[in-house]
Amino acid sequence: MPSITPKSILPRRRTGIVDLLAASALVLSACSPPSTLDSSIPVAATADYPTSHIHGMHVDAETGKVLLATHDGLYDVSTKPATRIGPDIDLMGFTVATDGTLYASGHPGPGVDMPNPVGLVESIDGGRTWTPLSRTGQSDFHALAATHEGIIGFDGQLVTNQGGSSWELAEDQVSAYHLAATTDGHVALATTESGLMRSSDHGNSWDRVPGAPLLMLTAVSGNQAAGITPDGTLYSSSDGGLQWQKRPAATKDVAAMDLVFKDGKPQIWTASPTGVKVSRDMGRTFTGLEPRKDQE
Repeated sequence: MPSITPKSILPRRRTGIVDLLAASALVLSACSPPSTLDSSIPVAATADYPTSHIHGMHVDAETGKVLLATHDGLYDVSTKPATRIGPDIDLMGFTVATDGTLYASGHPGPGVDMPNPVGLVESIDGGRTWTPLSRTGQSDFHALAATHEGIIGFDGQLVTNQGGSSWELAEDQVSAYHLAATTDGHVALATTESGLMRSSDHGNSWDRVPGAPLLMLTAVSGNQAAGITPDGTLYSSSDGGLQWQKRPAATKDVAAMDLVFKDGKPQIWTASPTGVKVSRDMGRTFTGLEPRKDQE
C-alpha cells in the first residue's frame, strides 16, 4: 500500500497530490466579517488553462460548463481561453449543491478585501460574487461536500451544517483529506491516510469501508461513485462506495474529479495541472476536453 505524507498545516496552496490525505488545522484570525463578499474585479480572459493549483471541480452536465476552483480563483475551462469568474480567492474548499449554489472556503488573494480565512462563503451567481455565511476570519475548510441536507466541512475538525450558519461537531471525528457526497441523498465519503470512510447520515457518523482501495479523491452521484489512488489508478462503485472495482483506464496527477449523469449515463471527469479529461464508459477510456472557442 502506498504511503501518504501529511500536507503542511495552513498552506496558502496545496503543494500537490504527493502531499496526501492528512488533516488541515483550524485557522484563527481577528478579521471582522463584511456583510457581503463582492468583487469589483471583472471576469477576465486568461490563458487556455489555469496554471495555479487546482483544489476542486464541478461539471454541469446540461450546459457542459466545467468549473475549476484554484489557488487564483474560479475558472470556467469549457471555453478557450479559460475565463476567471469573480475575485481572486484561493479556493481551498469547494462544493456545489443540488440547486447550483456554490460553497467555498479559503484565503483572499492580493488586493481582495475579504477576511482571512474567508470561512464558509456562498455564491448564487456562478461565482461572480460571494456572500459570507459563517466562520469568517476563523475557518479554512480544506474539504467541503454538499449532501441533500447541508454541508460537511473539515477545518481540523469534522463539522456539519444544515442552515449555513450553525455548525455541529460530527459524532465521529475523521481527519479527511477529501470529502465527497451525493446531493440527492445522505451518503458521503471521506478519504483519509488510513483508508476510506463512509457516512449515510450527512456526515455525522462514519464507518471504515472494508476492502476499499486507498483512495485520494472520490466523487459520488446517486449510487455511483468513482475514486482515484495516489498513483492514478481509477476505481468505481455502483453501491454508493461500499464495494469498489478497478477500472482499466488510469490518469496521472489528478488534482480534482467529478461524477455526473448525462442522458442517464454516468461520466467521470478529472482535472490535472495539464488539462481536463472525461470518461463516458465508467473508466474504460478517457478523452480530453475540447473547449468551445466562443465565450458566453
